[in-house]
Amino acid sequence: MDPKLIATVFITVFLAELGDKTQLATVLFAARENSSLVTIFMAASTALVASTAIGVVAGATLSNYLDPRYLSYVAGAGFMLIGAWTIWQA
Repeated sequence: MDPKLIATVFITVFLAELGDKTQLATVLFAARENSSLVTIFMAASTALVASTAIGVVAGATLSNYLDPRYLSYVAGAGFMLIGAWTIWQA
């Protein structure tokens, strides 16, 4: 295992997930009366692991057909479009 890759992926995903709608939904579930915090933690963690697995499989599959550099370009363009749309809506 590459510690640098682990740190890079962890920091990137951790920062991307802070304050997003997934975290806000989890906060709302945890704020309910009589909610099992362990159950909420396990369900949210499992959901994040499952969605990450889909991303890993999709990325690995696409890299068999496309140059990963082009995938980076598409992802970057997508982030810029989402950012521009967010600013436009504000």
